[in-house]
Amino acid sequence: MKRCIVSLITIIALVAVMLVGCGNNNTNKGTSGSKLEGTNEGSGIQVGIVLPTRDEPRWLQDQAQFNKILGDAGFSNEVLFSQGDPAIEKTNVESLISKGIKVLIICPHDGAAAAAAVQSAKDEGITVISYDRLVTGTEAVDYYVTFDSFAVGVAQGQYLVDNAKGKGTPLYLYAGAATDNNAFIFFDGAWSVLQPKIADGTFVIANSSEAEALKDKAKLTRAEISEIVGQVTTNWDFNVAKSKAEADLTSSEALKGDVCVLAPNDGTSRSIADVFAGDTDITNYVITGQDCEKASVQYIIDGKQSMTVFKDTRILAADSVEMAVKVLEGEKPKTTGVYNNGNKDVPAKQTAVIVVEKTNVKESLIDSGYYEAGDFTGL
Repeated sequence: MKRCIVSLITIIALVAVMLVGCGNNNTNKGTSGSKLEGTNEGSGIQVGIVLPTRDEPRWLQDQAQFNKILGDAGFSNEVLFSQGDPAIEKTNVESLISKGIKVLIICPHDGAAAAAAVQSAKDEGITVISYDRLVTGTEAVDYYVTFDSFAVGVAQGQYLVDNAKGKGTPLYLYAGAATDNNAFIFFDGAWSVLQPKIADGTFVIANSSEAEALKDKAKLTRAEISEIVGQVTTNWDFNVAKSKAEADLTSSEALKGDVCVLAPNDGTSRSIADVFAGDTDITNYVITGQDCEKASVQYIIDGKQSMTVFKDTRILAADSVEMAVKVLEGEKPKTTGVYNNGNKDVPAKQTAVIVVEKTNVKESLIDSGYYEAGDFTGL
């Protein structure tokens, strides 16, 4: 683990040095960065960034990373939020196009709905980088920068397997948004390690008839995952997650006692955990998460959430900026894999993930400089 943390810090430092070396030391500062030497008229925004919502801490962290890394490197940028609305997302892209961007970095709310927006950018000769979530159903995506989403699901599923207490453990399944390609990949990864333990009786599916019908199938098709996700989706919404968990536990057929819960991310995990913690017939629950939001890190310290998957946004943002810089300099970015978006194999750069639980919070998040110890109590 220490070697992994040191590697993360080293990568961040190297990328920062590289980017600073690409910057112009004699530029005029813009709104959220500075102008690249040699750009037309010295006006406009070079890199436009569209993120799904400002209502989740995760995306505000990403905004801060983009502004810092691009600004320090001497590149102008603007970050806009779509607030979960594809129409606003399209307007945001059009606004950035009008400002003369050369590179669009976009994390779509709805991967399919974003296709039209990125096509409009591509029609203007703009390089499109899909960020964290893949834009689907279009040829207009040039690159994809992402955490290994399948590995995230595997990590979540494996944590539940490792912490199951004997045979017949009730397993509650929840998923992200049915409009988000990542939600399918997360679930696919989790299923790959949960299914064998469902088949051998370690787990009993507690809240999904669709998953129950497929419990003996090790590899699911996209359509089959869609059926399950459609039944257990939280839409990445805290309130939806809370309502689903309440409905599951008040059902006359609810399975209780010592349970395991697959929660897709930190926000939904906290909502679901609060519901399970409030049920006196739940003797113990193990619950997953991802994103290392501060509130969930505190929940982990307090024993309210079991784990989270650490996706270091500093590295993801740095990878995106490195890719954008290569494009602006007329070079081809380095990639490590491909993801098919339904229309093409998109060259991708993948970033590793780390499981964080109570025993390694300090090592993973504080010692690495991601958070400060003073952000938390009881550490």
